[in-house]
Amino acid sequence: MILMLAVTVTLLGGLGFVKFRQIQTAVAHGASFQPPPTAVTTIVAKQEKWPATLNAIGTAVAVQGVTVSADLPGTVARIAFDSGKWVNAGDVLVELDTRQERGQLADMEAQRDLARINFDRMQQLVKEGVLAQTEYDNAIAQQKATEARVGEIRATIARKTIRAPFSGILGLRQANLGQYLAAGEAIVPLQSLNPIYVNFGVPQQTATQVRVGRTLRVSSNDVGGIKFTGRVTALDSVVNEATRNVQVQATLDNPGGKLRPGMFVQVEI
Repeated sequence: MILMLAVTVTLLGGLGFVKFRQIQTAVAHGASFQPPPTAVTTIVAKQEKWPATLNAIGTAVAVQGVTVSADLPGTVARIAFDSGKWVNAGDVLVELDTRQERGQLADMEAQRDLARINFDRMQQLVKEGVLAQTEYDNAIAQQKATEARVGEIRATIARKTIRAPFSGILGLRQANLGQYLAAGEAIVPLQSLNPIYVNFGVPQQTATQVRVGRTLRVSSNDVGGIKFTGRVTALDSVVNEATRNVQVQATLDNPGGKLRPGMFVQVEI
């Protein structure tokens, strides 16, 4: 028993000595180890100017936009347009009833023709010296009055034919056949969509960076993120007291009328 214990102790001592020598050798090797040099890449430093970018939320505004209305009161006799369609300047949109005016015109044209006949007759009598100048002057006045009245009635008839003031896209019809329209009553919106304005505000601190003619980009998620390019065309002359912003107006091409008046857009300038 004692012999076995002695043998075991001797073996453990030998193993411990061997392990100690291995550790000493590893430490000595680590102390003399030289790591590889670190790779370094060098570049030449240079100065560059990065353009400042301003971002803002803007609103699309029609270059020309009106609600077409009746100039004179009357009953709608004809509607010559469809909602949402393109029209050219001068196209007839609505005709109001003009039967009364046309009757007045026929009567006044007859009076005008009679006044012309009387004037021609009196002109000859004046040359012959058998007519007083006063009667001749009255004939002249009568002829001019009837001519003026004929022109006035014709103008009234023309004003009751309501035409597109400019080319553009019509909105939804707001008048019906047979409806009585008061003067100024709405008939249909009309917007010119190409080109189109975009109005937006910039803080007064950065307003000096915005110049007329500067290029900008406009986009809207509502039209699939399409980028539109335009230029600054006007800056307001005052700072808004409530927001401390300066209003800016840009003009850009709007093919197909994708941007609509009132639409919110993102502006990058």
